Amino acid sequence: MKISYDDQADLLYLRFDERKQEVENRRITEDIVLDVGEGGKIVGIEILDASRHVRLEGVLPTSYQVRG
Repeated sequence: MKISYDDQADLLYLRFDERKQEVENRRITEDIVLDVGEGGKIVGIEILDASRHVRLEGVLPTSYQVRG
C-alpha cells in the first residue's frame, strides 16, 4: 500500500494495488473518490479536504515526502 499526501491541495491518496491498470473513478461523496480497477476491486481512495476528514498524523508514516 502506498500513502501520499499533497499539503497544498489537502489531498490524501491511498493506493492498494500499484499494478498499471485502467481504473474507473467513482465519487461516493463530495470529498471521496474510489478508483475501481480490474474485477471491480478498489485499488485507490482519494480524499479531498483530507485534513477535515482524517487525523493525518495517525495515517501518515512518521517519515513521508510532501509533494506539491
